[in-house]
This record gives sequence, C-alpha cells and structure tokens, in this order.
Amino acid sequence: MRPQGSAAELERRRMRAWELLERGWRVKDVAEALGVNRATVSGWKNRPGGKQALRAKPQHVPQCRLQAEQKDQLRTILLAGAQAAGFPTALWTTRRVAQVVKEKFGIECNPDHLGRILHELGFSCQKPSRRAREQDPQALAEWRAKDWPRIKKGEKNRS
Repeated sequence: MRPQGSAAELERRRMRAWELLERGWRVKDVAEALGVNRATVSGWKNRPGGKQALRAKPQHVPQCRLQAEQKDQLRTILLAGAQAAGFPTALWTTRRVAQVVKEKFGIECNPDHLGRILHELGFSCQKPSRRAREQDPQALAEWRAKDWPRIKKGEKNRS
C-alpha cells in the first residue's frame, strides 16, 4: 500500500529520518518518531546510494506529442470515416487511430493513450448494433406482434 502524502512530503520524511540517524538515533526511535515501521527506516538507512537515493523520483507521465493543429487534423480524418482512411470497414478502433497517427504525423502512440486523446476531442466509445443486413424490419415487427407473445406465453399447438 502506498503511504499517505505527496512525493515532496514523503521525501521530507525520509530526509528527516536520515538526519536523525546521522545524529545517532536508533532505528527504533526514528521509526517511532516518524510513525513508520522499523523495517522501513532500516531500508532507508541501508539503501545503496545513501541520502541521494532517498530523493523523490519524478513520475513519468507521457505528454501528448500531438500538437493542437495535428489534433484538429486528426479530428477531420476521423470524421471522414475509417473507410476514407483506407480501412475495409467503417469502424474506428484505437489501434486503427494509432496507425493513422503514425502514418500521417510520424508519431507512435499507445492505443490506450489515444483513447484519452479521442475523449478529449469529443469522441466516445461506441459499438455498432449487430443486425443482419438481410433483416426485413416489417417482417420483424409482425413477428414480434403475433408470434413472440404466443411463444413467450408457451401457448400449446391445438391441432
């Protein structure tokens, strides 16, 4: 479980522990003073790299490398449709969008990251309804009105 506090607060706590250890405090006393486990303080004390190793490490949060104008161009491409972009069906997937971004802008993007960008551009995840192309809407409506209620109620054939 991650300890409570920001990266800066946690770093301050580790640095305070280091200072107390340098003053000659025992691991047990430092742990008690800072409200952490003894093993944690012992790990900080014995970490290779010393005090420098206790510094907070910046989180790697990938920034979108698509510029605002490229995002606008991407929106135009998406609105034109997947088939206009050379795909066999009209369905856009994040993998297909990643392929288009790589081809058009020369930027490799993770499909998961592109999902966030698409949401930012106003697109949402949608899936086409599954229905047969040959389906006759009028025949379906008649079946639902006449046959389905009979089947649902379990009406016996009376011959």
